[in-house]
Amino acid sequence: MFPEMGKKKQEAPTAAQAKGLKRAIVGGIAVVAALIIGFSGFSTVEFGHVGLYKTFGKLSDNVLNPGVHFKIPFVQSIIQVNTQVTKAETDTSASSKDLQPVSTHVVVNYSVDKAAVFNLMNNIGANYDTVIISPAIQEIVKEVTAKYAAEDLIAKRDVVSNEVHDLLTKRLARYNLVVNDINIVNFKFSDAFNASIEAKQVAQQQALKAENDLKRVQIEAQQKVAQAQAEAEALKLKKQEVTPDLIMLKQIEIQEEAIAKWDGKLPNVTGGTVPFIDVESMTK
Repeated sequence: MFPEMGKKKQEAPTAAQAKGLKRAIVGGIAVVAALIIGFSGFSTVEFGHVGLYKTFGKLSDNVLNPGVHFKIPFVQSIIQVNTQVTKAETDTSASSKDLQPVSTHVVVNYSVDKAAVFNLMNNIGANYDTVIISPAIQEIVKEVTAKYAAEDLIAKRDVVSNEVHDLLTKRLARYNLVVNDINIVNFKFSDAFNASIEAKQVAQQQALKAENDLKRVQIEAQQKVAQAQAEAEALKLKKQEVTPDLIMLKQIEIQEEAIAKWDGKLPNVTGGTVPFIDVESMTK
């Protein structure tokens, strides 16, 4: 009888301990659940983004700035939208005005209008870059490319780029997207067209060389004509200066030179005209 009573006394504390342990576990779970609910009641909107409340799948037009915001746990979520400048790259195939195939690589820098984030996300969704931006770039680039000949696309790249920029800005403004900048990185043409451009450049260089050679010849000819005209003018002036007195004086000078060189003997043979010398006047 006494041993049985001892056993009962030992079982009572064990049940109490189990009950306390159970309470501790339940309390711990409650604390963890409270912590989870507490943390899930807050969300952070990152820098360079804005947020929108989503309650049971419905968006709120209340735009949240970067920072910590409260939300109803398991009921609300916060969608973040990037408002920083974002890059979109697109490859477009088109034809020029002279029907040359052209592949264009375009880079567009754009951003989302903060004030209209709700309209963009509610009407288009988070994949607006593939739904709106890329198709708009391809369509406008094709439209502008068709206005220019292939060579003009190269020579007037700035003009083409500005036209694409203006048209794309108007198109994306409908969806509250802002075009910050656009760059046409490269125009790629067919091998046949590239070969024709190279041949044309060679021909232009050769034509330029021939033109320069022709100009050089013309200049040299003009110089010769000018020189000949100057010599003729000089000769004309010299002829105008010749008078009968000057001719007589020149003859006297020639005779004096001949007398100065004469040794007093007449030549036995003469091969040409001997200047006339008056010997009698000389002896007198």
